[in-house]
Amino acid sequence: MSSQLEALRRHTTVVADTGDFEVMRALRPTDATTNPSLILKAVQKDAYRPLLEQVVRDHRGAPLPELTDRLLVAFGREILGIVPGRVSTEVDARLSFDTRATIERGRGLIALYEAAGIPRERVLIKVASTWEGIQAARILQADGIRCNLTLLFSLPQAVACADAGVQLISPFVGRIYDWYKKAAGADWIEADHAGPNDPGVRSVTEIFHYYKRHGITTEIMGASFRNAGQIRALAGCDLLTISPELLAELDSTPGDVPASLARRDDLDVPARRTADEVWFRTELNANAMATEKLAEGIRLFSADALKLDAMLGGPAA
Repeated sequence: MSSQLEALRRHTTVVADTGDFEVMRALRPTDATTNPSLILKAVQKDAYRPLLEQVVRDHRGAPLPELTDRLLVAFGREILGIVPGRVSTEVDARLSFDTRATIERGRGLIALYEAAGIPRERVLIKVASTWEGIQAARILQADGIRCNLTLLFSLPQAVACADAGVQLISPFVGRIYDWYKKAAGADWIEADHAGPNDPGVRSVTEIFHYYKRHGITTEIMGASFRNAGQIRALAGCDLLTISPELLAELDSTPGDVPASLARRDDLDVPARRTADEVWFRTELNANAMATEKLAEGIRLFSADALKLDAMLGGPAA
């Protein structure tokens, strides 16, 4: 009997959510995603520290943002030597509310990849799903730079991303689950919120049916999983990016994983609309979970970016 990981591949593109090359070689994902936290974790390992040291040595005296981007691209180049598909490389989260700076950094990352002989079609530039980030992605997409909109927690963010014509969105399943579980406190009953009833799974499912009903071609990549049940409940999603631990669990577990998501015409799906700034900010503000998790995510990624700065020779966090 095949593993659940192999079964999942029949319905969904499997993506590795890691900066660990050995995991990718062992578990053969199609794509890979990185973020500042994953890169920070990787460069603290002896196996990957030489990449950081080489970037610092080869570009001594370069501005800190350039060193950071060169390190991210160094990891991305190694990853693309392993996976057959794409790598996602993230713009500094500290720029999440600066459209112009996000555009500049996105263009700069693609220029570094192309200078290394990597075609832009194999790279997704990750940008936070703030209003400013989505508008930056709109312009980058018009330049032929494909974007992955991350830190996405709600349908309004997904609607705005679709309007901007982004290549891919990454709704965060696990962080949505975390928020609702914490809010419920002692009243949380795990069994009642498993599988399709998981609040993170329900959020991605809502976005999936909205996109498919309205013929939106933006890819949906579920992310940030807390358990394998969340992954199985989203089999059939366009892509799922999965941590090494959960990839290994699925790979070692025999059994089938039937498709849970597929286009359906019998569901009540909201009408398609255009997301202007006032509507976006109003709807996001009305969603306490999405507002809080977006802000928290930016803070956490920014804190890890500061730690990475310190390792590259910048001021300590």
